[in-house]
Amino acid sequence: MSRTRSDMAHKPGQGFFMQRAVLLVLGGLISLVVFPAAAEEYNLAVVPQLTPAVTHKNWIPFADKLGRDTGLKIRVQVYRTFDEFETALVNGRAELAYMNPYHQIMARKAQGYIPLVRDGAQRLTGVLVVPSTSPIRSVRELHGKTIGFPDPNAFAASIYLRALLREREKINFTERYFTTHGNVYRHVIVGTVAAGGGANRTLASERPETREALRVLYETPATVSHPLSAHPRVPAAAREAIIKALLAMPATEDGLKLLKTIQLEKPVRADFARDYQSLAQLNIDRYQVNTKLPAP
Repeated sequence: MSRTRSDMAHKPGQGFFMQRAVLLVLGGLISLVVFPAAAEEYNLAVVPQLTPAVTHKNWIPFADKLGRDTGLKIRVQVYRTFDEFETALVNGRAELAYMNPYHQIMARKAQGYIPLVRDGAQRLTGVLVVPSTSPIRSVRELHGKTIGFPDPNAFAASIYLRALLREREKINFTERYFTTHGNVYRHVIVGTVAAGGGANRTLASERPETREALRVLYETPATVSHPLSAHPRVPAAAREAIIKALLAMPATEDGLKLLKTIQLEKPVRADFARDYQSLAQLNIDRYQVNTKLPAP
């Protein structure tokens, strides 16, 4: 039986509550549109190849653009030393990280970091440089001398290079560490050390006067370049958005300029098994120096 107007009149509160319910629902829908949830902030850790000031200058514009292109909030995290950077990786403190190839082995083992993209334009080599005026013409002439390196765990510029010098070239030398590639190059120029380890990519980014003051004496075999990787807690959809944004970035002049600045000139999809697994077979583990890690 249908209700009459008089029936409704006996329940004066019902219409009020129905109207209130409708208003609450509409209000909730409006709030979803007008006040979207804040984007989660992702830390982007950058391996300290360069000084903190240069790293900030190079990476913040890139992170800002990547954030705009993906809708993610990305904050660049800069470290003064490799120890600080490796501590962050091993403890999983960074959602995103730009790391050297050997760090990718370490970070995957410790936290499961997933390589997203790497540079497909240029492979990575370690370079051993001497002053351009140095009489040294053979790596064997460095036997018994002091050689500078950025950090014990820098891959091409230190671990791989030191392993080759000792295992393949059979020379002994004293090691000194200067934190960054740029510091090594400058100590070589002023004569603090007889030679120094760096990488083809960082040497190419130095000022012309610095490059002219150095000569490459020795170079390692080439390997794949540094990956931009993600911690597995980053959702798959966000990882894919980052990959697609990076692959599209070279299409614009501004995007390509930013990528060149951070040494990702031609981003390609990275794959751990294809690109980095073989590095674990180089048998250079004994040249790694274990970082003194604080508690997570």
